[in-house]
Amino acid sequence: MHAVVKKLCLIDKIIEYLNECVGQDGEVIECLVQPCLTLLRKVLCADSVMRVSLSQQPSLLTLLLRVSLIFHEDCTIVTEVGALFCLLLFDEVSRMDMWSINPSNKPSLPSVFSLPVSVCRRYHLPVSVIGHHAVSPYSIVLPLSADCLALKPVSDMLRIAWNLSWYHGSDNLLKQMNSETKIQEFLDALKLSTEDILILKITHTASGLQDCLHSIVQAAAHRNVRAAVTRMSFYLLNDKLSLKSGTGPCGVTLKSLAWHPALNRFLQVLPACTEDEKLLIDIINFLNKLMKRQRKNPSVELLNWILELLLRHNPNPLLDLLVLTESQAREETDDIRTAVRQQLQKELIALFNTLLLNITTVTDRKCLELLYVFQTQLSLKLLQCLRVTDAPHFYGLPSLERTLRGMAHLTAHPGWSSHSPLTKPFDICVKYLSGLLEVITSFYVERGGNAMSFMGKGVTKSTVLCLLHLSHEMIAQAPSSEWMPLWFLPLGSHSEEHAPTQQGLAWLIPLWVDRDPEVRFTSLGLGSALTTLEPGCVALANSCQNISGGLWGTVVSILLDHLECSAVRREAAFILQNLLVIPMPSEILKDYTWQGPCVHDEDSGLSLIGKPALQALLYHCHFYEHLIQMVRHCYQGRYGFDLIFSAFGGTSEGSDLNGLDDSFKFWRAPSRMSGQDHDPSSLSTSETMLTASEGSAEFQPLVPSATLLLEPSHDHCVVQGHHETTASRPPCDSSLSAPLSKPCIFVTPSLLSAVCGLLDNLLVIAPKDTANAFRQARLIELLCNIVDAPFLDMCMQELRTPLPASPPVEHTQAQVSFLLEYLSSLSRLLQSCLLVDPNLMMQDEVLKSLITNVIGVLTICTKDLLDGELVPVFYHTWTHLFELLATLLRKASAVSLPAITSVLAKHWEAVIDVLCRCVDLSVRCPALCAASLQFLSVLLTEEVKWRLQDKDKISLCCPQTMASLLDETQENQKSSERLNKVILQCYDGTSPKDILKRVAANALMSLLAVSRRAQKHALKADLIDSCMQQMKDINAQLNLDSLRPGKAVLKKKEDGFVKELSITMQLLRNCLYQNEECKEAALGAHLVPVLHSLWPWLLMDDSLMQIALQLLCVYTANFPNGCSSLCWSSYGQYAQAAHRGAPGNSLMLCILKLASQMPLENTAIQQMVFLFLSNLALSHDCKGIIQKSNFLQNFLSLTLPRGGNKHLSNLTVLWLKLLLNMSFGEDGQQMILRLDGCLDLLTEMSTCRHKSSPYIPLLIFHNICFSPTNKPKILANEKIITVLAACLENENQNAQRIGAAALWALTYNYQKAKTALKNSSIKRKVDEAYSTAKRTFSNSEENPLNAYYLKCLENLVQLLNSS
Repeated sequence: MHAVVKKLCLIDKIIEYLNECVGQDGEVIECLVQPCLTLLRKVLCADSVMRVSLSQQPSLLTLLLRVSLIFHEDCTIVTEVGALFCLLLFDEVSRMDMWSINPSNKPSLPSVFSLPVSVCRRYHLPVSVIGHHAVSPYSIVLPLSADCLALKPVSDMLRIAWNLSWYHGSDNLLKQMNSETKIQEFLDALKLSTEDILILKITHTASGLQDCLHSIVQAAAHRNVRAAVTRMSFYLLNDKLSLKSGTGPCGVTLKSLAWHPALNRFLQVLPACTEDEKLLIDIINFLNKLMKRQRKNPSVELLNWILELLLRHNPNPLLDLLVLTESQAREETDDIRTAVRQQLQKELIALFNTLLLNITTVTDRKCLELLYVFQTQLSLKLLQCLRVTDAPHFYGLPSLERTLRGMAHLTAHPGWSSHSPLTKPFDICVKYLSGLLEVITSFYVERGGNAMSFMGKGVTKSTVLCLLHLSHEMIAQAPSSEWMPLWFLPLGSHSEEHAPTQQGLAWLIPLWVDRDPEVRFTSLGLGSALTTLEPGCVALANSCQNISGGLWGTVVSILLDHLECSAVRREAAFILQNLLVIPMPSEILKDYTWQGPCVHDEDSGLSLIGKPALQALLYHCHFYEHLIQMVRHCYQGRYGFDLIFSAFGGTSEGSDLNGLDDSFKFWRAPSRMSGQDHDPSSLSTSETMLTASEGSAEFQPLVPSATLLLEPSHDHCVVQGHHETTASRPPCDSSLSAPLSKPCIFVTPSLLSAVCGLLDNLLVIAPKDTANAFRQARLIELLCNIVDAPFLDMCMQELRTPLPASPPVEHTQAQVSFLLEYLSSLSRLLQSCLLVDPNLMMQDEVLKSLITNVIGVLTICTKDLLDGELVPVFYHTWTHLFELLATLLRKASAVSLPAITSVLAKHWEAVIDVLCRCVDLSVRCPALCAASLQFLSVLLTEEVKWRLQDKDKISLCCPQTMASLLDETQENQKSSERLNKVILQCYDGTSPKDILKRVAANALMSLLAVSRRAQKHALKADLIDSCMQQMKDINAQLNLDSLRPGKAVLKKKEDGFVKELSITMQLLRNCLYQNEECKEAALGAHLVPVLHSLWPWLLMDDSLMQIALQLLCVYTANFPNGCSSLCWSSYGQYAQAAHRGAPGNSLMLCILKLASQMPLENTAIQQMVFLFLSNLALSHDCKGIIQKSNFLQNFLSLTLPRGGNKHLSNLTVLWLKLLLNMSFGEDGQQMILRLDGCLDLLTEMSTCRHKSSPYIPLLIFHNICFSPTNKPKILANEKIITVLAACLENENQNAQRIGAAALWALTYNYQKAKTALKNSSIKRKVDEAYSTAKRTFSNSEENPLNAYYLKCLENLVQLLNSS
């Protein structure tokens, strides 16, 4: 292709076009300039011969320069010209044959344009060029000369090295030189000269600093002191230049030297002359540098010393010098003295700012107390500086800006106004507000803002920042919320005398469109702070009535302005979020203070307010479409570019990364915009914007219609009369919105965090509409795709082990903090989505990826993290992530549980580690501890629920369950024991009144219910004994309270004893669950007598009674000794007090009495009582008590259903289950048979049905048929035989099996039964059932129940056919 182009003389044609274009000043064939330059660059890259030829033509270089000057506004053309200059000007150095020692006969033709590394480093090339050898292979290394030792530099080095080695270091050498006795031990040529000694003393930090202090103490003039202090500053500078971080030799030495008294005398008196002030400037400058050097690890001793100096009384020079006295003000005519005094004030404020920054990491109590007092005193002094309005230097912008910058540092600390003994904090805030509003009025509002003047830019920035800090302080210190009118300003133009003045917060709105992005960001942050209160929302909305679109339209337009920087848009999102907190109506209400947004349609005359207007506003602004683009352009990297960052990214598809074009990747910027002008206020944020490369997805802002007035434009605050008037901008034709080259913006995670909060509030205001919008835009999926746990882990590795080439630690810390903030906001939004519509998160891929990333973030190791500010951010994020997982399990356990369990299994050790760590933070971070425990409790509970519903399904979906991870895996034994230990410690170490006690108890209950290891550890930790002791103490306290007159015991559900007793019994219940060893321990701890003593109190509270019965059910299940213990009488300390009335001799009788007298409406306790009795019915001792108490007579009084209703009641079914358990033993069968009419009643019940247990009467008959003693009674009852025979013809297979097994058992070894059953009707049913079973269950080995049924029929047929 290049040969064809060369043959057609393309280069000459390009040069001709460029000359023609330049001759007409770029007005002809402008569109061909950029393609021509690109073609020329590509040809020169590949053709070195053509490159050599053109590089020798100065006219071409001049032509290219003229092209770049004409089209200097077009970044693309300028960059292309720069690339061509690089190719032509460095062509000679790029060709090896021109500078090699032995050039070959033929010139080398390198295939790739490359330059030596030294050239790439020396010049700022506009392109990324491949570099070759850093050191030239043809460089000559000169050999050392023979007499090099005679050279002075070499001899000096040898002499110093010799002495240092001889005396074993510089310390011993300096001691020897300072000693009186000097012994010459080597040649005079090796003796140190006077210059050498001086150099050693100065370069040795300890000796040099000691000499400086000595000079200060012995100084006779200011000049000597200033020189010594300057030398000390140089030692600090040396530390800074030699070490990236940490304390250098100077800092270490100063800690050991007593230098405070040496400087004290200069800081305790007021300067009397200019020389005193200059000396004080040098000393304060040194202290400032020293504190800056120690900022990461400040010296508490130094801070205490400085604060004590600053808080001295009469005189207090360092604070008094901030405000000039009257005599000093009269001396301002002296220019030299004025300059010195201003420099002194500058250094003082810089010192105070550094002091306030250093104190943030200090934990010393004395230092903090001194700081609090200093903050308030400094605030009053700075206020005096701001209030000197009569002095001629008031409008000196540098001094005013310094004062405001000091105020900004001061007011950034919460509580700065609350430590004055004479002035109330709120009064100080009001004075600050008055002064700051006066400044903002004088230097911004009345001067038309920065649009008319650049004066006061720094003043405006610092003033707005102080106002932002002040708003937070007033919210904290104000006794009520009625202080909002203090922020109002009367505004009016001086040129219009009769113009009505505006009231309210209208002065704040022009700051939102300032040219400085920091002013816009801070002023919007101030609006966000004021709108946290309802009066602020109302005041700000009233102040925007004359603005097109009002407050809502203005803030929405700022948020959706893709040319605005992310920090500004973030604050706009916060304002919207605050506006949505106040409930808004759905229709016009006259007496309603907050109406929300208002929308008026000129065409239809329709006006909307409140929620309908909000939906119309969002639809009109294409809110969700903009959000989609914001999410897609989220930039998670750092906000500073490395030097090796290729500015010319944007590789086209299919290009070779190692080819020629890779070296010439350009910033893609649009050519000169035609027909569209941008707001100049947005130009200052252009550094945050990158433009999209060719082929990328372009964002086309949707063109709004002209009918609605809330039009998001760049000019947010153009006053267009009242809001009833239509917009002045003409409507755009949608047909003109063709794809153009639009810039690709960077959206930060911080902006998306604010957007998530805004969406969360929208979801609360309008759940259905917002959920539908989420679903249509697939917004949740896009937001979840941003989460990247591996990337966050990589950043943490950089913080733990920073590499030499790593970016600054502060940048990485900020990056991690922003990503964690986004995760927290996203977690809260996802929780709201789950509460409103769980289907929003039911996509499998999205859910699995989200769960993997969430658990990945939870398992990031932060143990070696040195940054104290980043650890709380992690804890805050972990809290929200645990809450998200818990909500996910509650609302969508069927989908989320398998995914969560599988990811937990992969990172089990790390998960246990983070859970243990979070539980250990019960004092420092109780919210995180509660969230982690709650997640664990919900996880275990939902898994058990799912396992009970479908055991087969959970084994397929979750091959590893939490129960198996906790118990079955041997490798996890230590981690499981550690988890059990920390949770038990958290429970034991928490106060009963603390809500964390209940959360820890729930987690411990869930853990004990599923984990054998947890039960074993609880047994070793004496949990059972401690619970028993706690129950005894509660019983004693309840008895004591009952003796007090007028004391209402257990009247309230919120009673502390009720909650404590409930938790204790539930813990015991789960600890005893299916664990015989623990049951033995409970038996030894006298569980039953303690419950017996508590029985009167349990009768007074149904919830306590239900929990106690559950505990007894678990205790007696498959534990005969426990059942027998209920039959024992209670004696001694466990006996009930006589005044309460003796409930009986044993707890067993109390249970029977409760079952007999239980009202029918209390079904929960009734069910638990009978389930408990069903357990006891398996014990011989308990059966004896049941028989003696005549409790079974109550069964005969049950009423059976009449008429068409053949369904048994719940109470009847409970009785049947009790009788079924009794029928398992022959003594129980005898008790049933002794009840007159019991068999007839059971026969009649067998004809009725119940959903859960339809064949219990048949099972009772079945069990009795197995007893040889009781067979005659069954055979004598023809109804029972008829019922059992009818079972063979039943459609239900369970009934068929029961009937066949009962008849076989009845006829086995019982001749009378054989004879009785040989009648034609029964034998025919048996034969038919047998023949049917043989046909149906031909392969009965697959199902053991079918095989058993077939065997029963086969034996029954044989018995009936035998003689």
